Amino acid sequence: MLSPDTHPTEPSHNRVPDVTLDFWLIKLMAVTMGETAADYLAVNLGLGLTVTSLIMTAVLAAALVLQFAQKRYVPWAYWLAVVLISVVGTLVTDNLVDNFGARLQTTAIAFSVALAATFAVWYASERTLSIHTIFTTRREIFYWLAILFTFSLGTAAGDLVAETFELGYLSTGLLFGGTIALIALAYYLLDLDGILAFWLAYILTRPLGASFGDLLSQPVEYGGLGFGTIFTSLMFLGCIIALVLYMTLRETADEAEEILLESD
Repeated sequence: MLSPDTHPTEPSHNRVPDVTLDFWLIKLMAVTMGETAADYLAVNLGLGLTVTSLIMTAVLAAALVLQFAQKRYVPWAYWLAVVLISVVGTLVTDNLVDNFGARLQTTAIAFSVALAATFAVWYASERTLSIHTIFTTRREIFYWLAILFTFSLGTAAGDLVAETFELGYLSTGLLFGGTIALIALAYYLLDLDGILAFWLAYILTRPLGASFGDLLSQPVEYGGLGFGTIFTSLMFLGCIIALVLYMTLRETADEAEEILLESD
Protein backbone atom coordinates (compact mmCIF):
# COMPACT_ATOMS: atom_id res chain seq x y z
CA MET A 1 0.00 0.00 0.00
CA LEU A 2 1.27 3.46 -0.91
CA SER A 3 4.53 2.05 -2.20
CA PRO A 4 6.67 4.66 -4.01
CA ASP A 5 7.16 4.15 -7.73
CA THR A 6 10.94 4.39 -7.65
CA HIS A 7 12.68 1.00 -7.64
CA PRO A 8 16.29 0.16 -6.84
CA THR A 9 18.69 -0.11 -9.76
CA GLU A 10 21.93 -0.73 -7.86
CA PRO A 11 23.08 -4.25 -6.93
CA SER A 12 22.99 -3.47 -3.20
CA HIS A 13 20.77 -4.54 -0.35
CA ASN A 14 18.02 -2.12 0.60
CA ARG A 15 18.25 -1.44 4.34
CA VAL A 16 14.55 -0.83 4.99
CA PRO A 17 11.51 -3.05 4.33
CA ASP A 18 9.21 -3.10 1.35
CA VAL A 19 5.95 -1.20 1.81
CA THR A 20 3.38 -3.93 2.31
CA LEU A 21 0.26 -4.45 4.39
CA ASP A 22 2.22 -5.98 7.29
CA PHE A 23 4.59 -2.99 7.13
CA TRP A 24 1.69 -0.64 7.86
CA LEU A 25 0.24 -2.96 10.52
CA ILE A 26 3.44 -3.21 12.52
CA LYS A 27 4.21 0.48 12.02
CA LEU A 28 0.81 1.40 13.42
CA MET A 29 1.34 -0.91 16.40
CA ALA A 30 4.82 0.49 16.98
CA VAL A 31 3.61 4.09 17.13
CA THR A 32 0.71 3.11 19.38
CA MET A 33 3.08 1.36 21.76
CA GLY A 34 5.49 4.29 21.55
CA GLU A 35 2.82 6.59 22.97
CA THR A 36 1.75 4.31 25.83
CA ALA A 37 5.27 3.11 26.67
CA ALA A 38 6.54 6.70 26.90
CA ASP A 39 3.70 7.54 29.31
CA TYR A 40 4.40 4.43 31.39
CA LEU A 41 8.14 5.06 31.68
CA ALA A 42 7.81 8.76 32.48
CA VAL A 43 4.75 8.64 34.78
CA ASN A 44 4.11 5.17 36.19
CA LEU A 45 7.76 4.37 36.93
CA GLY A 46 8.23 7.83 38.40
CA LEU A 47 11.41 8.54 36.42
CA GLY A 48 10.14 11.83 35.06
CA LEU A 49 10.44 13.14 31.54
CA THR A 50 14.07 14.25 31.71
CA VAL A 51 15.55 11.02 33.10
CA THR A 52 13.30 8.86 30.91
CA SER A 53 14.31 10.84 27.83
CA LEU A 54 18.04 10.48 28.56
CA ILE A 55 17.76 6.73 29.19
CA MET A 56 15.62 6.03 26.12
CA THR A 57 17.81 8.20 23.87
CA ALA A 58 20.84 6.15 24.95
CA VAL A 59 18.96 2.90 24.27
CA LEU A 60 17.85 4.22 20.88
CA ALA A 61 21.43 5.17 20.00
CA ALA A 62 22.55 1.59 20.75
CA ALA A 63 19.69 0.18 18.65
CA LEU A 64 20.62 2.44 15.71
CA VAL A 65 24.24 1.29 15.93
CA LEU A 66 22.94 -2.29 15.57
CA GLN A 67 20.66 -1.27 12.70
CA PHE A 68 23.42 0.54 10.77
CA ALA A 69 25.75 -2.43 11.27
CA GLN A 70 23.40 -4.76 9.36
CA LYS A 71 23.93 -3.10 5.94
CA ARG A 72 20.63 -4.68 4.88
CA TYR A 73 17.05 -5.08 6.09
CA VAL A 74 16.95 -7.34 9.15
CA PRO A 75 13.43 -7.33 10.66
CA TRP A 76 14.31 -7.50 14.36
CA ALA A 77 16.97 -4.76 14.15
CA TYR A 78 14.86 -2.46 12.00
CA TRP A 79 11.64 -2.72 14.02
CA LEU A 80 13.49 -2.46 17.34
CA ALA A 81 14.81 0.90 16.11
CA VAL A 82 11.32 1.96 14.97
CA VAL A 83 9.72 1.15 18.34
CA LEU A 84 12.45 2.99 20.24
CA ILE A 85 12.45 6.01 17.94
CA SER A 86 8.67 6.14 18.40
CA VAL A 87 9.15 6.34 22.17
CA VAL A 88 11.90 8.96 21.89
CA GLY A 89 9.93 11.02 19.37
CA THR A 90 7.03 11.13 21.83
CA LEU A 91 9.34 12.12 24.67
CA VAL A 92 10.92 14.93 22.63
CA THR A 93 7.54 16.54 22.07
CA ASP A 94 6.44 15.94 25.67
CA ASN A 95 9.62 17.58 26.96
CA LEU A 96 9.14 20.65 24.81
CA VAL A 97 5.53 21.03 25.95
CA ASP A 98 5.71 20.00 29.61
CA ASN A 99 9.25 21.02 30.63
CA PHE A 100 9.86 24.02 28.38
CA GLY A 101 6.32 25.34 28.06
CA ALA A 102 6.17 25.24 24.27
CA ARG A 103 2.67 25.29 22.77
CA LEU A 104 1.56 22.31 20.72
CA GLN A 105 0.93 24.61 17.76
CA THR A 106 4.53 25.81 17.98
CA THR A 107 6.00 22.31 18.22
CA ALA A 108 3.88 21.08 15.30
CA ILE A 109 5.10 23.96 13.13
CA ALA A 110 8.71 23.54 14.26
CA PHE A 111 8.79 19.82 13.50
CA SER A 112 7.08 20.41 10.15
CA VAL A 113 9.86 22.84 9.24
CA ALA A 114 12.54 20.43 10.50
CA LEU A 115 11.05 17.57 8.49
CA ALA A 116 10.76 19.70 5.36
CA ALA A 117 14.38 20.81 5.77
CA THR A 118 15.49 17.18 6.16
CA PHE A 119 13.67 16.21 2.96
CA ALA A 120 15.15 19.22 1.13
CA VAL A 121 18.74 18.41 2.12
CA TRP A 122 18.15 14.70 1.46
CA TYR A 123 16.84 15.37 -2.04
CA ALA A 124 19.55 17.91 -2.83
CA SER A 125 22.16 15.37 -1.80
CA GLU A 126 20.69 12.16 -3.24
CA ARG A 127 18.14 13.35 -5.87
CA THR A 128 15.54 10.96 -4.45
CA LEU A 129 13.47 10.42 -1.31
CA SER A 130 12.57 6.85 -2.21
CA ILE A 131 12.71 4.26 0.55
CA HIS A 132 13.44 1.62 -2.10
CA THR A 133 17.00 2.89 -2.52
CA ILE A 134 18.39 3.15 1.01
CA PHE A 135 21.71 1.58 -0.02
CA THR A 136 24.23 3.85 1.68
CA THR A 137 24.93 5.04 5.21
CA ARG A 138 24.26 8.65 4.20
CA ARG A 139 20.82 7.80 2.85
CA GLU A 140 20.06 5.77 5.95
CA ILE A 141 21.01 8.72 8.18
CA PHE A 142 18.56 10.93 6.27
CA TYR A 143 15.92 8.21 6.53
CA TRP A 144 16.12 7.81 10.31
CA LEU A 145 16.31 11.55 10.89
CA ALA A 146 13.12 11.96 8.86
CA ILE A 147 11.50 9.12 10.83
CA LEU A 148 12.33 10.85 14.13
CA PHE A 149 10.76 14.12 12.97
CA THR A 150 7.65 12.34 11.67
CA PHE A 151 7.12 10.79 15.10
CA SER A 152 7.63 14.06 16.97
CA LEU A 153 5.42 15.93 14.50
CA GLY A 154 2.74 13.24 14.70
CA THR A 155 2.75 13.38 18.49
CA ALA A 156 2.32 17.14 18.48
CA ALA A 157 -0.41 17.03 15.82
CA GLY A 158 -2.32 14.27 17.59
CA ASP A 159 -2.21 15.99 20.97
CA LEU A 160 -3.12 19.30 19.37
CA VAL A 161 -6.28 17.91 17.79
CA ALA A 162 -7.32 15.62 20.66
CA GLU A 163 -6.53 17.91 23.62
CA THR A 164 -6.17 21.54 22.53
CA PHE A 165 -9.02 21.33 20.02
CA GLU A 166 -10.87 19.01 22.44
CA LEU A 167 -11.88 16.57 19.73
CA GLY A 168 -11.23 13.55 21.95
CA TYR A 169 -9.14 10.44 21.31
CA LEU A 170 -11.67 8.45 19.27
CA SER A 171 -12.68 11.35 17.00
CA THR A 172 -9.04 12.29 16.49
CA GLY A 173 -8.14 8.72 15.53
CA LEU A 174 -11.04 8.55 13.08
CA LEU A 175 -10.05 11.92 11.60
CA PHE A 176 -6.47 10.87 10.91
CA GLY A 177 -7.58 7.41 9.75
CA GLY A 178 -9.98 9.00 7.28
CA THR A 179 -7.24 11.30 6.01
CA ILE A 180 -4.95 8.32 5.40
CA ALA A 181 -7.78 6.60 3.52
CA LEU A 182 -8.13 9.67 1.28
CA ILE A 183 -4.39 9.62 0.58
CA ALA A 184 -4.64 5.95 -0.37
CA LEU A 185 -7.52 6.70 -2.73
CA ALA A 186 -5.59 9.58 -4.28
CA TYR A 187 -2.61 7.26 -4.82
CA TYR A 188 -4.58 4.41 -6.37
CA LEU A 189 -7.19 6.38 -8.30
CA LEU A 190 -5.69 9.80 -8.99
CA ASP A 191 -2.02 8.90 -9.53
CA LEU A 192 -0.74 10.82 -6.50
CA ASP A 193 3.06 10.61 -6.44
CA GLY A 194 4.06 7.44 -4.61
CA ILE A 195 6.85 8.98 -2.55
CA LEU A 196 4.65 11.88 -1.44
CA ALA A 197 1.81 9.48 -0.61
CA PHE A 198 4.12 7.26 1.44
CA TRP A 199 5.56 10.05 3.56
CA LEU A 200 2.16 11.69 4.14
CA ALA A 201 0.72 8.37 5.29
CA TYR A 202 3.81 7.69 7.41
CA ILE A 203 3.41 11.00 9.23
CA LEU A 204 -0.31 10.53 9.83
CA THR A 205 -0.07 6.99 11.18
CA ARG A 206 1.72 8.48 14.20
CA PRO A 207 -1.23 10.57 15.49
CA LEU A 208 -3.60 7.77 14.41
CA GLY A 209 -1.79 5.21 16.56
CA ALA A 210 -1.20 7.63 19.42
CA SER A 211 -4.89 8.56 19.55
CA PHE A 212 -6.01 4.95 19.80
CA GLY A 213 -3.21 4.22 22.28
CA ASP A 214 -4.46 7.03 24.52
CA LEU A 215 -8.05 5.88 23.99
CA LEU A 216 -7.18 2.42 25.29
CA SER A 217 -4.83 3.43 28.10
CA GLN A 218 -6.18 6.65 29.58
CA PRO A 219 -8.67 6.62 32.50
CA VAL A 220 -12.37 6.81 31.72
CA GLU A 221 -12.66 10.24 33.31
CA TYR A 222 -10.14 11.57 30.77
CA GLY A 223 -11.95 10.10 27.79
CA GLY A 224 -10.15 6.75 27.61
CA LEU A 225 -11.21 3.16 28.14
CA GLY A 226 -9.07 2.69 31.25
CA PHE A 227 -6.96 -0.33 30.23
CA GLY A 228 -3.82 1.39 31.49
CA THR A 229 -0.41 1.93 29.92
CA ILE A 230 1.05 -1.41 31.09
CA PHE A 231 -1.65 -3.62 29.56
CA THR A 232 -1.87 -1.56 26.38
CA SER A 233 1.91 -1.49 25.87
CA LEU A 234 2.31 -5.23 26.50
CA MET A 235 -0.61 -6.06 24.19
CA PHE A 236 0.91 -4.18 21.27
CA LEU A 237 4.42 -5.41 22.11
CA GLY A 238 3.16 -8.98 21.83
CA CYS A 239 1.61 -8.24 18.43
CA ILE A 240 4.83 -6.57 17.25
CA ILE A 241 6.97 -9.53 18.33
CA ALA A 242 4.63 -11.95 16.55
CA LEU A 243 4.75 -9.92 13.34
CA VAL A 244 8.55 -9.56 13.49
CA LEU A 245 8.90 -13.33 13.89
CA TYR A 246 6.64 -13.82 10.87
CA MET A 247 8.66 -11.30 8.85
CA THR A 248 11.93 -12.97 9.86
CA LEU A 249 10.70 -16.41 8.81
CA ARG A 250 9.43 -15.01 5.51
CA GLU A 251 12.71 -13.17 4.89
CA THR A 252 14.67 -16.36 5.59
CA ALA A 253 12.45 -18.35 3.23
CA ASP A 254 12.85 -15.73 0.48
CA GLU A 255 16.63 -15.76 0.86
CA ALA A 256 16.70 -19.56 0.70
CA GLU A 257 14.60 -19.47 -2.46
CA GLU A 258 16.94 -16.93 -4.06
CA ILE A 259 19.95 -19.11 -3.27
CA LEU A 260 18.24 -22.14 -4.84
CA LEU A 261 17.36 -20.15 -7.98
CA GLU A 262 20.93 -18.86 -8.28
CA SER A 263 22.34 -22.37 -7.88
CA ASP A 264 20.12 -23.61 -10.72
